[in-house]
Amino acid sequence: MREFDFELAVSAGLESDGRLVARQLAGGVHGSRVMDTIVVRPGPAFDERRRLTSETIPPRLLEADIGPGTAKRPQNVLGRSSFARGAIEAGIDCGYLSRERRGGQEYVRATTRYPEQWFSGLVGVENKPDLDRPGDLELQLRKDVSLGLFDEVWLATASHVTGAHLNRIPDAVGVWRVDPETGDRTTVREPEPLDPNAGGIEVLETHPGRTEIRPVRADELRRYRRRIAERAYGKGWRVPFPDCPHVEERSIAGIDGLAYCTRQEQFVRPADACEIEGSGPTVDPETRRAAQSPWVREPAGTTDRQVGLDRYS
Repeated sequence: MREFDFELAVSAGLESDGRLVARQLAGGVHGSRVMDTIVVRPGPAFDERRRLTSETIPPRLLEADIGPGTAKRPQNVLGRSSFARGAIEAGIDCGYLSRERRGGQEYVRATTRYPEQWFSGLVGVENKPDLDRPGDLELQLRKDVSLGLFDEVWLATASHVTGAHLNRIPDAVGVWRVDPETGDRTTVREPEPLDPNAGGIEVLETHPGRTEIRPVRADELRRYRRRIAERAYGKGWRVPFPDCPHVEERSIAGIDGLAYCTRQEQFVRPADACEIEGSGPTVDPETRRAAQSPWVREPAGTTDRQVGLDRYS
């Protein structure tokens, strides 16, 4: 079966357990790794994050000296690049920043303190439905274990898993056998927990007789873990419905909001639409996500109360 269809089954099965799930997010620090499926484990401040905004807060803002206290000139903390300006506007649009003007100058501040402890861990899942066509699976999983960006790494497959398969997979990687029709998971092997607080080694390139690596400090891993968690919260895993007359809404594991093309007999993305005029069903994947996951689509937002010129409670 196609990896895309299998990926949807894995994601739906995980979300059916009440987990916060996303797919196709950066899974490296300096490299180009993309992790198929990500699960964000909630932390003690998870509800605070849910109340804040439904969108991803730009990492540039979280890494800059912008808090709910003293309002600051954007260029003084982020510079004057177009990327900085884009981050500021996105922060205002999503409700994380507020803007004010003094003497014709723009100032910004955070509307609340960022809840750093809103997530407690990250789980990375590599989806490989057919282990008889593994590609560079073993090398990729070894890279994941070496870097230690995730607390756990799993391999999800639809194949029967043999001892020979397990011998080729790093011991630290857990293995699920997943039913692609129902999303049900059977644990073949438990993972060994990784330690992001210890830092890691990122494998960038491999060549005959030579491997390019780069050490990654624990503080770098923490920063990138927050980026992944934020992106996962804002993005999720569903895709928009294509404009195609053959598309209908299907579900896996009781999870709705999946576009299935009856003509192609497979789940589809907008790029997969048939070249036939006509409209498909009106389905809002975000509505389905809000109903079936911990994500909140339209939170009330939160703004700290000002108690002094430059101090917030």
